[in-house]
Amino acid sequence: MDKEEWLAEQFEANRSHLRAVAYRMLGSLSEAEDAVQESWFRLSRTDTTEVENLTGWLTTVIARVCLDLLRSRKSRREESLDADVTQGIAGVGNPEQEAVLADSVGLALLVVLDTLTPAERLAFVLHDMFAVPFDEIGSIVGRTPDAARQLASRARRRVRGEATAAKGDLRRQREVVDAFLTALRAGDFEGLLAVLDPDVFVHIDPGAGRPGTPTEIRGARNWAQGAVAFSRLARFVQPALVNGSVGLVLAPRGRLLRALTFTIDGGRIVEVDVIADPKRLSQLDLAVVKD
Repeated sequence: MDKEEWLAEQFEANRSHLRAVAYRMLGSLSEAEDAVQESWFRLSRTDTTEVENLTGWLTTVIARVCLDLLRSRKSRREESLDADVTQGIAGVGNPEQEAVLADSVGLALLVVLDTLTPAERLAFVLHDMFAVPFDEIGSIVGRTPDAARQLASRARRRVRGEATAAKGDLRRQREVVDAFLTALRAGDFEGLLAVLDPDVFVHIDPGAGRPGTPTEIRGARNWAQGAVAFSRLARFVQPALVNGSVGLVLAPRGRLLRALTFTIDGGRIVEVDVIADPKRLSQLDLAVVKD
């Protein structure tokens, strides 16, 4: 076996690991695959004679590739936030595969990671998910090991968030929101009515729905009829802590496009705020809901 064949074999043995790193860094299957391919190009052009740990070397390479992509993405962030929901989902190369992969990682986690700086995201993913030492992370982001540790710590606090309600209240909120989401995904009109207050008030940001969609809707039946029509998009919706309470986020490819906050009373949803405005989305405090 010549050197090129050996490298190709070793790379294939590491491909799933590299894809896992890249997907958690980027939140997009297609971008993760591109990053893996770029890592192969870099490997094939590099003399690895003195590389003792090829997996570690490749992890560093793909982390650098992803960091460059994240920094480039931040400069065009408004473009992704302004995109139409349908266009955002159409941009997924394989929607089913993307949805399965997002579920395995945790869509809410991907959304929260997308609110971090590129350096924070890299430090958190590499250290907390793949146990990469801080001295190696520091060399990738151009910081000291202590600075890299601080990046991961800040990211960890953002991911965990801070609930504004007591644990018991959060549990009850989660039960109601889960029931709503289950009914929404199933297109279950009666199931939605069961969890909505008959006089529920819904505020909808302009642009959150189809042209002509009202910005205010009152009444469970009125809103449930429209909500059922969007059940096909619900696979990209997941619970998350939104400003300290249990809400929902719509995030194809891990990019936040919509957020729903709820006011719950007596086990039913009495008020909903559908947030789509990019400025409002950027100001939300998002965190992962702890099971």
